[in-house]
Amino acid sequence: MLIGEVARRSGVSARMLRHYESLGLVRPSGRTGSGYREYSAADVQRIFQIECLRSLGLSLREIGRTLEDPRSTPAALVDDLIQRTHERIAAETELLTRLHRINAVDPADWEDVLQVVALLRALGSKSPDVRQRAALASADEVPVPVEALVEAALSETDTNVAGALRWALARSGGPDPAPLLARALDSPDAAVRARAVQTLAEIPGAAATALMRDALAHSDPVVRRHAALALSTHGVTEAVPALIDMIIEGANDIDAADALSVLASDTTAADRIASTLADHLVHHT
Repeated sequence: MLIGEVARRSGVSARMLRHYESLGLVRPSGRTGSGYREYSAADVQRIFQIECLRSLGLSLREIGRTLEDPRSTPAALVDDLIQRTHERIAAETELLTRLHRINAVDPADWEDVLQVVALLRALGSKSPDVRQRAALASADEVPVPVEALVEAALSETDTNVAGALRWALARSGGPDPAPLLARALDSPDAAVRARAVQTLAEIPGAAATALMRDALAHSDPVVRRHAALALSTHGVTEAVPALIDMIIEGANDIDAADALSVLASDTTAADRIASTLADHLVHHT
């Protein structure tokens, strides 16, 4: 079969077939008397193999190694391609997220873009000092998307950096971070739930306060306790039962006692404290 016929049947151009030959991927088995390339059925089958592997994302160099390596198996190749595809998707997803976050701050020029990129990188640094400086800078010097700050706050393990991130979120002038933090309250990770409620406690505004009220009924006792302590600073009497439970259970009992002492200065709150204590006495005697 001559090269023109092979190109017609395989869909691979004659030019590409010559390129494959130059790379040693497939060589025509013979030549006609006039010197034209002549491909055998085995040559055509190899061309189809090459095209199949190209469709899976392999480079021509990788295809050559695969076809020449007798130890190469389809299962191993497919497993490797699956792993590489997952890695590529993860990298592309990370890039897409970064682009959305840069776009969210509506950069005026390339200087703004470069500053945001540098700050996002700093928030992901392995150095706590670098992360802390980035958090502090985000509040005044460079606008950072709220989503990036929330993500950083929910994953931060260093106490000082976490405090800086909460401070930055409380001062952020962008979209309200409260809904993002509220979703994190349902995280399967207890540490993330704790960071979410601690951060939410420092967010000003009615939306955050309403979410903290809802958190008083959360299934996680840590979330309930942080919510109660935060609400007590705003004089919210709904926190009283949870504060009393904390004292009885010996969990953050000193903080809870201090919070009740502050609330008791208000007549309505004092009445609720007395009523709740009476209920506890009834149920525990």
